[in-house]
Amino acid sequence: MRLTVFGYPFDIDERLVDADVEEIRRQVREYERGDRRGFDLAVDVPDSFTGRVMEAMAAIPYGETRSYGDLAREIDTSPVAVGGACGRNPIPILVPCHRVVGADSLGGFSAEGGVAAKERLLAHERGGSVQRTLDRATSDEYQY
Repeated sequence: MRLTVFGYPFDIDERLVDADVEEIRRQVREYERGDRRGFDLAVDVPDSFTGRVMEAMAAIPYGETRSYGDLAREIDTSPVAVGGACGRNPIPILVPCHRVVGADSLGGFSAEGGVAAKERLLAHERGGSVQRTLDRATSDEYQY
């Protein structure tokens, strides 16, 4: 199924979600309006490396981020492998791959709209804009 959130299209494999399409759409609309911070949807996570990364992404709280390196340390792999698995996430938004960022950048984003879509989702969750901090002497992360 295809959903549009903040003007960006997202393809979601609804076969991995134990809910009908209308329930998924309803909860995503509530998220977009700011009325929902999490989803009450059971997700069938694949029994694979991508599934392990999806579980780690799903544990990142609303409004927070983790780096590819953070997730890599958590599941004992490399940041590059985590990035590849994030790009294969079959249910973006519901499993928040947008909350995974680089050590010194937002990183990539495989959905249509690319990093601009990721930036918009992060800004929504932070209640404002995402400001890139370029002074590495002051901060190694983005400020929200």
